[in-house]
Amino acid sequence: MNAAKVLMVDDDRDVLETARMFLKQEFATVQIEDDPTKIPALMKVQEFDVIMLDMNFKKGVNDGEEGFHWLDQILKLDPHAVVVLMTAYGEVDLAVKAMKNGAVDFVLKPWKNQKLLATLLSALQLRHSRKEVEKLKNTQEKLRDEIDHPYADFIGTSPAIARVHEMIDRVAGTDADVLILGENGTGKELVARAIHRQSARRDNVFISVDLGAITETLFESELFGYVKGAFTDAKQDKPGRFELASGGTIFLDEIGNLSLPLQAKLLTVLQHRKVQRVGSGKETPVDFRLLCATNMPLHEMVYEKKFRQDLLYRINTVEVRVPPLRERLDDLPALLDHFVQRYGQKYKRTDIRVDKAVVAKLKKYNWPGNIRELQHAVERAVILNEDKVIHSAELLINNAGYSPKKDTPPQTLDEMEKQFILQSLHDHDGHVSNTAKTLGMTRTALYRRMKKHGI
Repeated sequence: MNAAKVLMVDDDRDVLETARMFLKQEFATVQIEDDPTKIPALMKVQEFDVIMLDMNFKKGVNDGEEGFHWLDQILKLDPHAVVVLMTAYGEVDLAVKAMKNGAVDFVLKPWKNQKLLATLLSALQLRHSRKEVEKLKNTQEKLRDEIDHPYADFIGTSPAIARVHEMIDRVAGTDADVLILGENGTGKELVARAIHRQSARRDNVFISVDLGAITETLFESELFGYVKGAFTDAKQDKPGRFELASGGTIFLDEIGNLSLPLQAKLLTVLQHRKVQRVGSGKETPVDFRLLCATNMPLHEMVYEKKFRQDLLYRINTVEVRVPPLRERLDDLPALLDHFVQRYGQKYKRTDIRVDKAVVAKLKKYNWPGNIRELQHAVERAVILNEDKVIHSAELLINNAGYSPKKDTPPQTLDEMEKQFILQSLHDHDGHVSNTAKTLGMTRTALYRRMKKHGI
């Protein structure tokens, strides 16, 4: 037996009783009512999967106005309600008009039982589909909120960050391609998500792609997709990131890490807004908003022939520079409070705070790892500090790994290189160009080593 709940509303009691006798063999609940004014009260206490509604309730009246009125009332109470009209042969035109106003189907009186059952089953299928769509929509919104939550708080009021806010406000409402520049840990993805949330595409997907984490062999299959049988493990068709982002926004992080051959393939998609899955000869149109980010000096890389000039022109209709933390130290107290509150809640240390004297010392530190370094340092401090007040600046700075201890020498060449770079950055107040010059390498080479070691 079907678990659906059916409500029938008709002024003819004989029609109602006859229908109930038949339908109760098929459905768990069949409720009948001859007074349409009771519909609102019934709908408030019970959710019906299908409502069968007569078009006329007064004898001698067949203009259908009562049916239109109660159809409107039902849909106001439940916009997703599935209403099937019951009408006589001469009222078919009225029923068709009512369907344009929100009814899903109609049955002619007197009906054949199997025709009535088929109509109800079809309406039930529609009801289930509507509920599934609503569930998926709510799930999508929930997932989007959860994904966006770590990026939702754009903390700071300093002039440097105010300029970023101003740029976001200017470009978000457009569909312009945006290149976001900034050092590691400054919050480039936060800027990208803020642009998406304020754009006309905000109700559609935001697809983030870390190009630095995708190998050259997987680049095409990941970004463009593939068809079944394109290669050994291609068991079924799979859309790429560009297809998934169609209608929304795609964020290409670490775009400066792409090799020249991959840059050429990416440029083709950006120019034509079409993708061709691996193993397929068919091109699929894609509609996306492009946001890119990098911590690498793309303009210098163009000069060094390491980045295509035409690709740079394509991705940077507008450039947004995210300032390093050392350029917005006025925001440090607010950022500290934010992270202390977040990790205090996470680790059940809601009474913990940072001493004001410590804040003053932290402002003298150059934070080469930027906000990400601050975030991780606060988390460690909340975990390790035994008191309610964090009094030690060293707990927030040294534990972050930027002042290597002399009594714990590095164990491998990679560790030695990482600590040497960290120390050199510290000696040069986080200035990458001066550090690179001292180390005898280009800025690009230093950026690559920093990326390698997660600096």
